[in-house]
Amino acid sequence: MAAERLSMRTIKEVLRLKWEKGFSNKQVAQSCNIARSTVREYVVRAENAGLSWPPASDLDDSRLEALLFPPPEMGGGRQQRGALDMEHIHRELARKSVTLRLLWLEYKAADPKGYHYSQYCLLYRQWRGKLDVSLRQSHRAGEKLFVDYAGQTIPVTDPSTGETRDAVLFVAALGASSYTFAWASFSQDLPSWIKANVRALHFFGGVPEIIVPDNLKTGVKRPCYYEPDINPTYHKMACHYGTVIIPARVVKPRDKAKVESAVLLAERWILAALRNHTFFSIEELNRAVTQKLQELNDRKFQKMDATRRSLYETIDLPALKPLPSTPYEYAECKKARVNIDYHVDIDKHFYSVPYQLVKEQVEVWLTTATVEILFKNRRVASHARSYEKYQHTTVPEHMPTSHRKYLEWTPSRIIHWAGQNGPHTRDLVTCIMENRRHPEQGFRSCLGIMRLVKRYSPERVEAACGRALHLKAYSYKSVESILKTNLDKQPVEPPAGRNHPVVHYNIRGRDYYRGKEVTHA
Repeated sequence: MAAERLSMRTIKEVLRLKWEKGFSNKQVAQSCNIARSTVREYVVRAENAGLSWPPASDLDDSRLEALLFPPPEMGGGRQQRGALDMEHIHRELARKSVTLRLLWLEYKAADPKGYHYSQYCLLYRQWRGKLDVSLRQSHRAGEKLFVDYAGQTIPVTDPSTGETRDAVLFVAALGASSYTFAWASFSQDLPSWIKANVRALHFFGGVPEIIVPDNLKTGVKRPCYYEPDINPTYHKMACHYGTVIIPARVVKPRDKAKVESAVLLAERWILAALRNHTFFSIEELNRAVTQKLQELNDRKFQKMDATRRSLYETIDLPALKPLPSTPYEYAECKKARVNIDYHVDIDKHFYSVPYQLVKEQVEVWLTTATVEILFKNRRVASHARSYEKYQHTTVPEHMPTSHRKYLEWTPSRIIHWAGQNGPHTRDLVTCIMENRRHPEQGFRSCLGIMRLVKRYSPERVEAACGRALHLKAYSYKSVESILKTNLDKQPVEPPAGRNHPVVHYNIRGRDYYRGKEVTHA
């Protein structure tokens, strides 16, 4: 049976959760939103290919795809099959440890010409999807953390202008104890979303097995029931903390009923309680939110002699995994195409990659201090981040040999050569390099002037450079044009009237104003 083709990122996540985390096929399927049969198929393919976890450092996406998906074998034709007893399958699956795979093997033993496993599972899921079955959720200690934004906003007033700006409230709740975290920010963008999640994990003092977000665009790039596309930055944050992301299904509020309840309580006991307060900064608002949050977590349940904090300390906290030694540093992921000069443009700054990757698409991870560039999930370049616009950060090893030789020319070397040809040539070359935005552009013009000596005599080039300096035409094309039109053989005349002052009765001159200043003093 041919496995459903997914991205290499999803396949690696399946193998990581199965082999590193020890998750069951069902948990892996829920995390990646794929069928358990697909999980099983990928694991079998990986075992047959002799793979292990962690993968080898040189195993990129191309090699992984070749190992997992060899050329398919030719199959036979379709056969007529009888109907399945769906009610029997459904009853059997309710029994402990019974799986669809086991039921299918029993079915094939009784009917060798029956459905293949994928079709068997598909028909059952289609039948089950028509059932209106509501399951009461039960949460294990330390298993799930539900996160979402409240719909109600909070106005924050700028004390200098009097303008108000709405802040949004991020809410997180643990499944077993309902212990709640809340934090206000001005935006729901990706940096704010990641920062709020990191704050929540450190507030709880541990890491749950699963984080369940709503299908917010900053967390889930493409909401889909079968294969939601988790934002790469959010996924990387989850890997840093050793947890997994399982988004709630679209239009399925029961999947995140815990956080829906926490949001409702936060709106009632935090936002409503602060409705008559005026806040002049986001820090002031968060101090008030923290105080109200503490009161909420210490308030007793209506039908239980316990608080959220007491349940958290006795149930959830001992089951949470420890936090890593360092908090997650926000890293933004971008796609970029390598230009013909083997550089990628990131925020108007250009970073080099190996020249063999020209015109390839790469993945760029940005932090405040570093730029990491990956091709097919393998790091190919790493640079210190620069915020200078229209500048280059280039590693010499990334260049072809011819380009390395080209960059052996330095400003001092070019000026030294120009000085051998004459003072005008030296001055023009200096002006060219000082008046170019990129040093490479100035080098190219200077090298062009150097080559003009091969077509014209050094004396003519020196004279042409002198005329170009006089005209303030600091470019290779200007010198070439002067030489082609023989203007270098004509004397340079100063502009008419430059040395003669203009005489007019309305022009008093500087001496007049100096006299005024002396009189005033």
